[in-house]
Amino acid sequence: QVQLVESGGGLVQAGGSLRLSCAASGRTFNNYARAWFRQAPGKEREFVAGISWRGGSTYYADSVKGRFTISRDNAKNTVYLQMNSLKPEDTAVYYCAARPYAVIVTTAYDYWGQGTQVTVSS
Repeated sequence: QVQLVESGGGLVQAGGSLRLSCAASGRTFNNYARAWFRQAPGKEREFVAGISWRGGSTYYADSVKGRFTISRDNAKNTVYLQMNSLKPEDTAVYYCAARPYAVIVTTAYDYWGQGTQVTVSS
């Protein structure tokens, strides 16, 4: 059974940092693009960051560019999201996702995690 499990969410003050992890099991994702999305209450799920299957290319939403960094460790089947300079508007449930090869910014991904809550207080 394929699973993506996020961890690392929590409550942090504005300006602080968090590091999210997404561990995959059930298959290898070495040839899969990995991404992070987020969904705030009453809003649609939105693309945050993505990384190509080899890790050579990364993509970011304008709202997080320069503050968030996505990375992956294929040996561990894990993708990370380092979030710095957090703002209250970053508050959301963060989901990791995977799809073959190419990063896309829509939600058409094959696999999803259950989500982890990130709350940024002002």
